[in-house]
Amino acid sequence: MSAELLQFIFSGLTAGAIYALVGLGFSIIYNASQVINFAQGEFVMIGGMATVSLLAAGLPMPVAIALAVVATVAVGIALEKLAIEPARGASIVTLIIITIGASIFLRGLAQVVWDRNFHSMPPFTGDTPINIGGASVVPQSLWVLGCTVAIVAALWAFFNRTRFGKAILATSYNSDIARLMGINVRFVLLFSFALAALLGAIAGVLITPIILTNYQVGVLLGLKGFSAAIVGGLGNPMGAIAGGFVVGIAESITAGYVSSDYKDAVAFVIILLVLFFRPQGLFGRRGAERV
Repeated sequence: MSAELLQFIFSGLTAGAIYALVGLGFSIIYNASQVINFAQGEFVMIGGMATVSLLAAGLPMPVAIALAVVATVAVGIALEKLAIEPARGASIVTLIIITIGASIFLRGLAQVVWDRNFHSMPPFTGDTPINIGGASVVPQSLWVLGCTVAIVAALWAFFNRTRFGKAILATSYNSDIARLMGINVRFVLLFSFALAALLGAIAGVLITPIILTNYQVGVLLGLKGFSAAIVGGLGNPMGAIAGGFVVGIAESITAGYVSSDYKDAVAFVIILLVLFFRPQGLFGRRGAERV
């Protein structure tokens, strides 16, 4: 493998890990409520912007990151309690429109709380590139990949080894039966929004040292995370992770060998191809519904 191709793959893995975390947020909320939360990208933006502002206030990085993540989780909980819960019983389309409105509101609020400028934050452990097989990798990329692997492992253990995690899975399979079994479906939905906000905030914190952040950064990252969820099979968390890496690597190779002008279009081309040839996603199951 050439050093050039290896460089593109490393770049794609870094971007793909972020898309995977965002895609996981989409899948978790979709499983709990069948709602596609188009405000997921704003959780990424809030996590990054809040960390930058707290660092500027003089707080140590670990404290700033922790507070930013907590603040983002609070926003996710508020979104569910103030926007989704009052619309209980509304159609899925209505709920999706509500999340789109919430996304616009959060971007506008971010302009008021912060500003419209681009901001950066220092990497966690320096910015001296590491040579791997002739390719240069910045340490922050290793942080992105390492944290993503750790989060995926923790989520797998949570959903498969804990009672509450299994309750969430039961709700995703059939919320009516889960309710009859004594599972608090409303709390599961609230927790799902909090968990999705947590994943988005972590993604925002991890990626901000690599790319600049501003109030609009969540739009594109959210759409690419949605692409990852669709490619992997909407509602399939492991599929969302794989879809994130597929999108990230395809995007990086296209930018390297074709043109960077087409980089942001790759995710949407992949969505169209998947929806056309395999609508259930690469890792989804074929199914039929009697109507």
